Amino acid sequence: MSLIDSINGFKEENDAVIVAHNYQAGEIQDIADFVGDSFGLAKKVTGLDVKNVIFCGVEFMVESAVILNPDKNIIHPELKAGCPMAEMVDLDDLLEYKQKNPNTAVVSYVNTKAETKAESAICCTSSNAVKVVESVDEPKVLFVPDKNLGHYITRFVKDKEVDIWDGFCGTHDKITLDDVQQLVDKYPDAEIVVHPECRPEVVDMADYTESTAGILRRAHESDKNHMIIGTEKEMGHRLKKEVPDKEYHFPGNPTCQNMKKITLEKVLKSLENLEPIVTVDEELAHRAKKPLERMVRIGRGNE
Repeated sequence: MSLIDSINGFKEENDAVIVAHNYQAGEIQDIADFVGDSFGLAKKVTGLDVKNVIFCGVEFMVESAVILNPDKNIIHPELKAGCPMAEMVDLDDLLEYKQKNPNTAVVSYVNTKAETKAESAICCTSSNAVKVVESVDEPKVLFVPDKNLGHYITRFVKDKEVDIWDGFCGTHDKITLDDVQQLVDKYPDAEIVVHPECRPEVVDMADYTESTAGILRRAHESDKNHMIIGTEKEMGHRLKKEVPDKEYHFPGNPTCQNMKKITLEKVLKSLENLEPIVTVDEELAHRAKKPLERMVRIGRGNE
């Protein structure tokens, strides 16, 4: 029996589904029941009538699924698959900031740990970040942790003071103007679509700035034969499967090594043993759930 046959067999036997983020390796996306971005997967898991969920993503995504689904077993095939950007928020520093700025609303990107979410007024995704910041009542906002997404927000939100945490996604931040220009020189008619976690100067060069869901939508809508995509390279796997009539080019070949820590063998082991089940302290989960629920009520913004 092949590895994939074994995965499918245990999935059926153990009442389990597999969800995978767009940045997972192509072979992981191919065995998943659902593939999507953080927001889409959070909504999908909540709506699943199943006991066991194998979540192929990084730590903060799994934590969010646990917080929103206390009735399900959320199983992470590789507990060491974390998010360096999420680690850039030191809880003591955040608490000190809040103490000094009591009238400031903390808006946290979903790419944060549960303890950060618990200290936030509301969470956001890359697709609804502008709408979320606009929605808060306070005239001043602290946005954590991604400075590039924070600067993107300030392009559109002019009626609030926005403090920006000094964090970043190493995968997106490594995409440079030179990387993009090299591809533009080679494919001058290509449409340029980048993720808002990219540097401001890269965003300036783009035709569109979109979340991964928005990038997929642009692929469907664009009349260009070539697209320059400023995000993690495994997004190309999904793009090629769903919109195969275009060529996709990734400046700098950006790779998230943490996403790649999940393998088919680890997925099979998780399905066989239904572990490791991820848990979040009950009191912490209660506090972190409120800003997540507020985020879900806001929706995707313009998507």
